[in-house]
Amino acid sequence: MANSSRSGAVRKLKKGPVKGTGGLGRKALEGKGPTPKAEERTYHKAYKNKQLAERSAAKRGTGGTTAPRRSSGPKGKATEELVTGRNSVVEALRAGIPAKALYVAVRVDMDERVRESIKLATERGIPLLEAHKPELDRLTEEAVHQGLVLQIPPYEYEDAVDAAGEIMSEWKKGHIANAPLIVALDGITDPRNLGAIIRSVSAFSGQAVIIPERRSAGVTASAWKTSAGAAVRVPVAKAPNLNRAIGSFQKMGYFVLGLDGDGDVSLPDLGLAQDPICLVVGSEGKGLSRLVRENCDQIVSIPINSAMESLNASMAVGISLYEVSKQRAAQA
Repeated sequence: MANSSRSGAVRKLKKGPVKGTGGLGRKALEGKGPTPKAEERTYHKAYKNKQLAERSAAKRGTGGTTAPRRSSGPKGKATEELVTGRNSVVEALRAGIPAKALYVAVRVDMDERVRESIKLATERGIPLLEAHKPELDRLTEEAVHQGLVLQIPPYEYEDAVDAAGEIMSEWKKGHIANAPLIVALDGITDPRNLGAIIRSVSAFSGQAVIIPERRSAGVTASAWKTSAGAAVRVPVAKAPNLNRAIGSFQKMGYFVLGLDGDGDVSLPDLGLAQDPICLVVGSEGKGLSRLVRENCDQIVSIPINSAMESLNASMAVGISLYEVSKQRAAQA
């Protein structure tokens, strides 16, 4: 009799896999899930850098947050700008650019630029914040900072129509000696040009600079530096629509003069110097836009050598403001 027919016998099974596992292998088939981020892996360098940065931030009482980078905030509003690098930072502080904080790397190599930056920031009451290199790298998006980062708050622009109206009101009350003189920019996208124009407006007793909401340079660190501190004295105002703003200026009593090579009148023959003026300048390449040109009361040209096609926008503004200032002084 075969063993399988005997009572108590054990049936031998064939070697190899059998059909179905009864769900015993389901967990193994699920795997370990997605690979964790580098900063979440305790053995990774990124994790250690993150912990280091958080501890550094906690020591400063910032709750682990860092300064926002230069970017556009909600509805196009500018956020803080960062000036990085030792030369740029010390030059910005020398120029008197408003600053929110000066970040200095832990154990930074103290050369003359670093010492002067710390001295200038301390004299102006700018907070000094110590940070580790990984934190500065992340803050500046890996820009070359050399252990120094200056945080600049966003510029607070006035409304163009409100600013022009207030200037006109002050003049009528006798609080401003000369007739109002403001400069509007049409398509100036280089912040250095904006800074130079602000400087000229300050030098020749102008009261404000008007820029459009779009397609225009703003008051950045570069503009601040080029203005050589004049941006503190001359307000920059924004107009959502430059053509509408020009219409409002005209209703207030401003004569809107457009600067262009093919003008109705040459600058030395200008007969409106004693009146309230809004001087409009376009970009060096395109000049005034068609609508802005059509809305001006008069187009004024600067006589230049025929071999020279055009002048830099800031240079043209400087020459024009000088001529207006000279004519006003002659009839004072």
